[in-house]
Amino acid sequence: MPSYSESAPTVFAIANQKGGVGKTTTAINLATALAAVGEQVLLIDLDPQGNASTGLGIPRSERSPGSYEFLLGLAPLADCARASQIPNLSVMPASVSLAGAEIELIDLERREHRLADALGAAPDRSRWTTILIDCPPSLGLVTLNALVAVDAVLVPLQAEFLALEGIGALGTTIERIKKRLNPRLHIAGVVLTMVDRRMTLSQQVEADVRAHYGELVFGTTIPRNVRIAEAPSHGLPVLIYDNACAGSQAYILLASEFIRRRRTAAEQATSHEPVP
Repeated sequence: MPSYSESAPTVFAIANQKGGVGKTTTAINLATALAAVGEQVLLIDLDPQGNASTGLGIPRSERSPGSYEFLLGLAPLADCARASQIPNLSVMPASVSLAGAEIELIDLERREHRLADALGAAPDRSRWTTILIDCPPSLGLVTLNALVAVDAVLVPLQAEFLALEGIGALGTTIERIKKRLNPRLHIAGVVLTMVDRRMTLSQQVEADVRAHYGELVFGTTIPRNVRIAEAPSHGLPVLIYDNACAGSQAYILLASEFIRRRRTAAEQATSHEPVP
């Protein structure tokens, strides 16, 4: 696993080719929780639907320049990322223009590396300790750019049977990208979302996922919660909309577990470094 330092941000894609699994909700609230404990966080909205931008209260009229311009090399990081209403949390919003990026990328040089190259060349990227990328629910060129640019992937997985099929395809894609384009890429964890422990099916899916993926699955699960569903319509993370609800408390616990895992990974990477 890649090492973590205060001067170099750790970059995560939050991805699942299946839609409606809580991917954007996890991106928004994990970013908010990390910012709340003092981390400098950048959330890149790479989904043409712009739901992460909406969930952070960014008006559609203020989303350009954003991730489309940054991906296509039309504007620098400093112009595309801006402060959100959450202290310590910056956002690179998505506009409808991003929907055409799949086609525009086809004829460009290093089309799979555009995002990685843009982030790598940005002198001001070190102002953030963590960068989270909210990916579209597909495995096209835009998502491919995210997976080439990041250190690791967080996979939100809805506790329903059909969701299991999608994670298998994503895992195959990640292995191919690791071999050909990004050798440091790995799955950092699987987050079970929309969990309803009153339902036998939800319990069975959780048991199957934990049996198959073992320690990759976060101990924290995100419950099905109406306050989580309401928060985006107010342009707020659920952590701000209703900090006391079950959904908010779950995301706070998830952030704590995320930080512990990352610290452990950094310590393991340091211990395996050769002695000079």
